[in-house]
Amino acid sequence: MDQSNLKPPAGAKHKKKRVGCGDGSGHGTFSTRGCKGQKSRSGRDLRPGFEGGQLPLIRRLPWTRGFTNVAKIQYSLVNVGDLKEFEAGAQVDTEILVESGLVKSAALPVKILGKGELDRALTVKANKFSGTARNKIEAAGGKVEEI
Repeated sequence: MDQSNLKPPAGAKHKKKRVGCGDGSGHGTFSTRGCKGQKSRSGRDLRPGFEGGQLPLIRRLPWTRGFTNVAKIQYSLVNVGDLKEFEAGAQVDTEILVESGLVKSAALPVKILGKGELDRALTVKANKFSGTARNKIEAAGGKVEEI
């Protein structure tokens, strides 16, 4: 076998569509362009999104542009400074934060942020901690536990 004997498999090659070559071609009269109208004429240049002069969708709904991350996780945020209301040695978790009113609902995960100062040792259990929050809690003699 050599390269001069290679042929494509049956059905892989298609006959060229001979558009505008008379009625005998099978694509005569209107040459696959349909009847009259802007798209049947020569020299047509319609940009993507063109709607025949009607105000295009991209201009009718400008506020829908952009990107919405459907995988984004919303957190209930609590600052380290807000944890001063708990006694030294207390265990602070989501339920206690809801009871104290620092978090509205236990439905969302809780993230502890580093704003403020902490002067007592607490064991804090939350879903996430910022780096500064973790450092401040541990510097005060407390423990950090990620749920």
